Amino acid sequence: MDKFGLGKFTGRSGTQGYNAPPNEHNALVAKGMPAQSLVVVNATNNALALMNQVAVNRADIPEGYIIADNKYIFTAIHDDSVQRGTIAVGAVQREWPRWSFQQQIMVAPYDIFSNSDGRVYLGSLDVEIDFFSRAKATDQAYDQDLLAKHFFSVYHDQIFAPQQQLVMNYSGFNFRIKVLATRVVDLGGTTEDPSLMVSNIPGIFSKQTSMNFFKPANGVINIKASANKPRSNAIIAPNFNFQDLGIGGLDEQFNIIFRRAFASRIMPPSTVEKLGITHVKGILLFGPPGTGKTLIARQIGKMLNAREPKIVNGPEILNKFVGASEENIRNLFKEAETEFKEKGDDSGLHMIIFDELDAVFKQRGSRGDGTGVGDNVVNQLLAKMDGVDQLNNILVIGMTNRKDLIDSALMRPGRFEVQIEISLPDEKGRRQILGIHTAKLRENNTLDKTVNLDELASLTKNFSGAEIGGLVRSAASFAINRTTRIGKKGNVEFDAKKDVVVNRDDFFHALDDVQAAFGVSEEDLERCVEKGVLNYSKNIGDILTRGRLYVEQVRDSPNTSIVSTLLYGPPGSGKTALAATIALKSEFPLVKLISPRDTVAMNETQKIQYINNMFLDAYKSALNCIVLDEIETLIEWTPIGPRFSNAVAQTIKILLSKAPPPNRRLLIIATTSERSVLNQIGLLSKFTSKIPVPNVTTINELSKSLELVDFLDNESRQSICDKVQAQNGGRVGVGIKHILSHIDTAVKSSTVAGTFAELVNEEISDFSY
Repeated sequence: MDKFGLGKFTGRSGTQGYNAPPNEHNALVAKGMPAQSLVVVNATNNALALMNQVAVNRADIPEGYIIADNKYIFTAIHDDSVQRGTIAVGAVQREWPRWSFQQQIMVAPYDIFSNSDGRVYLGSLDVEIDFFSRAKATDQAYDQDLLAKHFFSVYHDQIFAPQQQLVMNYSGFNFRIKVLATRVVDLGGTTEDPSLMVSNIPGIFSKQTSMNFFKPANGVINIKASANKPRSNAIIAPNFNFQDLGIGGLDEQFNIIFRRAFASRIMPPSTVEKLGITHVKGILLFGPPGTGKTLIARQIGKMLNAREPKIVNGPEILNKFVGASEENIRNLFKEAETEFKEKGDDSGLHMIIFDELDAVFKQRGSRGDGTGVGDNVVNQLLAKMDGVDQLNNILVIGMTNRKDLIDSALMRPGRFEVQIEISLPDEKGRRQILGIHTAKLRENNTLDKTVNLDELASLTKNFSGAEIGGLVRSAASFAINRTTRIGKKGNVEFDAKKDVVVNRDDFFHALDDVQAAFGVSEEDLERCVEKGVLNYSKNIGDILTRGRLYVEQVRDSPNTSIVSTLLYGPPGSGKTALAATIALKSEFPLVKLISPRDTVAMNETQKIQYINNMFLDAYKSALNCIVLDEIETLIEWTPIGPRFSNAVAQTIKILLSKAPPPNRRLLIIATTSERSVLNQIGLLSKFTSKIPVPNVTTINELSKSLELVDFLDNESRQSICDKVQAQNGGRVGVGIKHILSHIDTAVKSSTVAGTFAELVNEEISDFSY
């Protein structure tokens, strides 16, 4: 017993147990008695430590509950052998507060009833138990109900708190016990009502307390499986608080993971056997970059009461030596195989996390290296996850941005059967993420009261979690910049008189600084409408109105998931500007432009991949708009021959009619100057609507367009119209884009009106020719 550090057993009857909780008199004394300094000494006898009590001199402090260092609560008894000014504490008990021998601590009586809101009794208590000495461990199976009954007989009415440690003697063996989690309940409530419970605060152990025993990860004790208690080798750490996950916007996904992958592992083995189910062995997390796939895998590792997860970046598996890559896969499962052979279903959970899964486990036969190494690695993982020798103690979590590249055999049940999309967060999720990233700013009073997180959440459409983190860091950098200046000698000086406070303006500057990868291509679209849209004709207003109707249809109609519209007309009629205007005014979270300018250096295969990726990105947001500019140029149509890229045309044809995934909506706006060509190759019929965009056709429309851009005075504009009418009989037929270009040319001339009229007449003559 000396190994306890408890001293010799004296057998004094006065230290055999704790008689009762503090009486009313002691509670009243506790309220007015100040804390006093006591020196920690060793326990006077083994019984004191085995009863989880500490001893004090009666002249120092009353018997009952005491609080040390304003944090650690113990049950104290009087022992005349304890010198005044000291407190006798067992060695194992001292491990909880980390007190050293002869350390001075502050001790005061503690009244739990006046220091709580009525929640003082433990509704449940989760503890970890194992032999105190491994050398004296046995194979005997211990019943949880009998252990709980003995625990109550010894420690009833004592206060327990998380991380507290003690030694308990049972059936002639000493066991080390560590408190994992506590849940206290209101006096008027029931232990079965979770809404009345508060987790992980001190509480009194009573006969109504539900107690659960768990085996440590490397423990040697054998605990009998119970039909009405959780598994002794708990999968979920009992002291884990789900509110501390720090995963914003992923509550639904995490609930699915818990239901599919962990619920069966928490149930007693007998229940699982009755249901005839097997545990899920693989979870695949897929989605855009920065949405929290790695974070959720990391937090699952913290949540589980398992060994440290093995984290593998996909390419790390590969090795230059023959067979070494496959061996790396086998080594990941070696420990799990060894333990499963020894302990079967009682073995602990082994978790393996694969990041960038698509880098290694591509579809077999798709590689062109000729070595077959990639295929062999896939085969090895298939065999280990669900081969002939099945393991029931593994959980493999894979993460990827490209689910479509992964071998299909890995997706079937028994392998990565739980596949969860970690998509871009909605407004509620963005609000949670902003709250997480600004938590320290609020704690340290460095976040200005003008900052409205709800407002920021609405402004950060299609921001991923990583991008929101970047937004907060960018805002902080603007705040820091206000308090720093560059000195005359080039050194950076910090103005200590100014407080670094992040305000609303900092976040708005950061919104200009940080752009969402899956957001609106504003620069590209605004470049298409640099001079705005001139409403020179009723046709233009009608086109914008129809475009707005299609936007509302996609946004609001429950029966519509995809709408595609084609703006067709002669070159220079303003089709691209109108399409860009409709897209920008839609205020959809994701708006992308596919233009021939972006594909000019691509071959056919690259162009197909680029267009397909644009549509795949569009499927990751709730509301999306894609502008396909100059389809005839995208498909490389040439009238001489004629010639066009059939592969690109077929890709666009399929994507125009392919419905997006559930809860996703897509508006496609395309432009073309060759309507007849699209009709010949079968693209025209794929559009749900076609809108003609005419040129400036009449003298009145020409005059109106000149007036809208404030070109010259009324008299000069009338002179221009007269000249055009005199030469062409009132027929114009020139694109608005060309008219604006002629204006820019004419203003450089000495005779502006005459030059402009001449340029317009020449273009009309060219069309006639």
